[in-house]
Amino acid sequence: MTSPKLDIFRAMVAKNPTNALARFGLANELLKSELWDEAAEHLRTYLATHDDEGNGYGRLAQACEALGRRPEARDALQRGISAAQRFGHPGLANELASRLEELEEDA
Repeated sequence: MTSPKLDIFRAMVAKNPTNALARFGLANELLKSELWDEAAEHLRTYLATHDDEGNGYGRLAQACEALGRRPEARDALQRGISAAQRFGHPGLANELASRLEELEEDA
């Protein structure tokens, strides 16, 4: 059974697939439901069409890590760090860098 929020976001994306905010919202709800593959798919689509400031890459890394896709998680974190720095978000860049460090230590 899916959550009502998940159903709403799925309907929004189906109605307007280019709506970046709806797709990001859907991905977040999928992460909450631990539907990792579907979340990663929507995050990749979102990131391919939207100039994310770093957060989306961090969420993609979360999904990839949960799926055991460490190289993809590492790449997402590195891209997120670059985006966060580019947009002037040093706190987010540091958070993503810490996650990258942990990921590499666990390897």
